[in-house]
Amino acid sequence: MPTALITGITGQDGAYLAKLLLDHGYAVHGLLRRSASADVIGERLRWLGVLDQVTLHDGDLIDLSSAIRIIQTVRPDEVYNLGAQSFVHASWQQPLLTGTVTGLGAATMLEAVRLERPQARFYQASSSEMFGKIQQQRQNEQTPFYPRSPYAAAKLYAHWMTVNYRESFGLHASSGILFNHESPLRGIEFVTRKITDGVARIKLGLARELKLGNLEAMRDWGHARDYVRAMWLMLQQDRPDDYVIATGRTTRIADFCAMAFGHVGLDWREFVHTDPALLRPAEVDILLGDPTKARERLGWTATTSLEEMVAEMVEADLARYRARATVVLPTEASLRAATP
Repeated sequence: MPTALITGITGQDGAYLAKLLLDHGYAVHGLLRRSASADVIGERLRWLGVLDQVTLHDGDLIDLSSAIRIIQTVRPDEVYNLGAQSFVHASWQQPLLTGTVTGLGAATMLEAVRLERPQARFYQASSSEMFGKIQQQRQNEQTPFYPRSPYAAAKLYAHWMTVNYRESFGLHASSGILFNHESPLRGIEFVTRKITDGVARIKLGLARELKLGNLEAMRDWGHARDYVRAMWLMLQQDRPDDYVIATGRTTRIADFCAMAFGHVGLDWREFVHTDPALLRPAEVDILLGDPTKARERLGWTATTSLEEMVAEMVEADLARYRARATVVLPTEASLRAATP
C-alpha cells in the first residue's frame, strides 16, 4: 500500500486530494497545525466523509524539526506540499508571515524530504498568481513570471526552490502551476465562495447586498476535484516536471456573479456593489492558462464546467443555511424546565 503525506490536508485541495488518494488505495497522512479551532479544523475532510480514514500529525511548516520527525514516522512514498497562507488579500496585511509560511515552508519540506526520504516523490503547489502582470496572453510553462503580491512572490520562491532541489539533489520534485480552482469547500474569504455564500443569504432573506472588489478582473476557474487529480498524475510520471493546470477559459468576476445569482433566479446587478476597501493594491487583471502540456503528457483535462461548478457551490451554500435554520436552540425557559 503506497503512503502519502499531505501538508494543508484540512484545506480545500488537501481534503479532495485525501479522498482521491484513499480511493486509489493509499494510506493517507496529514500535517496538522494545531489551533484554537481544533473542533472544526477537519470540517472539509468530514464533508467528504474521509476524516476518520486519515492520520493527522502535529507539526508546522516553519518548524524543520517537526517536518523531519513526521517524515521519519510516516516514511511517505509521496509528499504533497499544499500548506500555505494562501489568501492574496491577507498577504498584504501579513507579508512576512506569508513569506515565512508559503515560501520558506516549502523549503522546510524539501529539506526534510532530502534528508530523511530522498526517494519520495514531492509535489509543490505553485500558483498562477506568479504570472501576475502577464507577459503573454495565454500563460504556459515558459511564460515569464511577474508576481504582484506578497503571496505570489512567496509562491515564486517556493517554486524555484523546488526546481533547485530537483536539479541539485535529484529529487523527484514537480510543481503544479494551478490556476484558480474552486468548490463548495473553498474558504469563505475567497471571492468565488463569497459570491455563492452571498447568493444563498440573499435568496433566503438573510442579507440584502453583497460587497465585492474589482468586478472586471478575469480568472481561469476550474474545480478543485479535477485539479487534485492533476497533482497525483504528476507524481506518477517517470520524470519530474512543472505543469500548468487550467481550463483555458477566462471569465470576469461580474460574469461569475451573473451565473451564481442567475442560478436562483436573481439579477446580480440589484445586489452586488463595489467596495473600494476590497480592491488590491496591485491588481492582477487577467489570467488565462494554457494546459496543453498537461493534456499531452499527463492525459489530464478539466471535466467540470464553470457553470456546473457554480451551480454546485450555490446549492451547497443554500443547503448549509437551510440546515442551520432547522437547528432549534434551547430557550432559557426550556433549560430551567429541564433542570431537575
